Amino acid sequence: MGEDTDATPTLNHRGFLPDHNYVTEADIISTVEFNHTGELLATGDKGGRVVIFQREPESKTEPFSQGEYNVYSTFQSHEPEFDYLKSLEIEEKINKIRWLPQQNAAHFLLSTNDKTIKLWKVSERDKRPEGYNLKDEEGRIKDMSTVTSLQVPVLKPMDLMVEVSPRRVFANAHTYHVNSISVNSDYETYMSADDLRINLWHLDITDRSFNIVDIKPANMEDLTEVITAAEFHPHHCNLFVYSSSKGTLRLCDMREAALCDKHSKLFEEPEDPSARSFFSEIISSVSDVKFSHSGRYLLTRDYLTAKVWDLNMESKPLETYQVHDYLRSKLCSLYENDCIFDKFECAWNGSDSVIMTGAYNNFFRMFDRNTKRDVTLEASRESSKPRAVLKPRRVCAAGGKRRKDDISVDSLDFTKKILHTAWHPNENIIAIAATNNLYIFQDKLNSEMH
Repeated sequence: MGEDTDATPTLNHRGFLPDHNYVTEADIISTVEFNHTGELLATGDKGGRVVIFQREPESKTEPFSQGEYNVYSTFQSHEPEFDYLKSLEIEEKINKIRWLPQQNAAHFLLSTNDKTIKLWKVSERDKRPEGYNLKDEEGRIKDMSTVTSLQVPVLKPMDLMVEVSPRRVFANAHTYHVNSISVNSDYETYMSADDLRINLWHLDITDRSFNIVDIKPANMEDLTEVITAAEFHPHHCNLFVYSSSKGTLRLCDMREAALCDKHSKLFEEPEDPSARSFFSEIISSVSDVKFSHSGRYLLTRDYLTAKVWDLNMESKPLETYQVHDYLRSKLCSLYENDCIFDKFECAWNGSDSVIMTGAYNNFFRMFDRNTKRDVTLEASRESSKPRAVLKPRRVCAAGGKRRKDDISVDSLDFTKKILHTAWHPNENIIAIAATNNLYIFQDKLNSEMH
């Protein structure tokens, strides 16, 4: 990944930890997203908060040291609500954050909980106007009779303030829980997806959206699958993809029809009848789908594997990567403790040559598509000191030969899971959400992936 071929991945680590040692539900990070330049990184949590980190400029005293990410702004995006018609609590948890490409000095981002999407403006102010003609220094209106001369107001420097303000609220369009939002390459529209429908919005219009996919059957007893994720093509504004709980991907073209219930392409891997089990359908459900930066490939994640699909080949994936195949023998206990329903995300690096996804025990996995090498790394307080070199980890399957430093599959901690990851759009910098901790690693990658 990249041209640096150090023997081990040198990871410049920065962990952002809460002030207290105990974990509250509200502190658990639920989404992570870099902006289009990678200079800003946003996280959302179960408490409805958004925290934005900004990359510091490179130090003049150390010209080759990369800037670290520090807290830039924190704000409350969503509050808990109650739907009185359905007697239903609506959580404040942030499900997804998506940045809009920067058009001017301000930044804009979309954040969503289960029902309501909001557009936020993030801007800086480092000057304040002084010398008003009709107001005194306290801001009170002057007595007009005392104004005997006119002066030109001037802008005086002040301490930098980061202001976050809500610009739009897109509500009342989803009956079911929103699982995805995706900004279109036309920069004017975006889509939001829930379990059964996908809606298309204009960023300037909040009171209506267009339903572009509806898979709700007339009789809910006939329901066989739900939408799990959706994303626009990075370059063609008419194309988008959505994944389902049955393990299929549907590519849709909005030029063909206003309602895209009929897909243009269906990507589906034929099931091996000999490998079928009670858990087959659960573990084949796609939890995340991402277009490559080039737009040529799709990356998907199901419970045990990550797959790369070529848009020109629907019959089977181009590449399949085993994320934690050693769990195959543990599916029964993972079903009983509900871990089998965990939704892991996946990410491409900037050149589409490496993919990343999370696992249990605070492990995350990287797969180099060119060399076919892979590595397991750990995001934890113990193994992550600043400027540390992360050691590759290895899990020993039950009954397998165990080497020194191997971890037995029976000793994995299933409460520590890396569900949310993000990769800087241009550099080898990754952000890993581990429960209520955010880890940022700078990566000089590694000729020794195995």
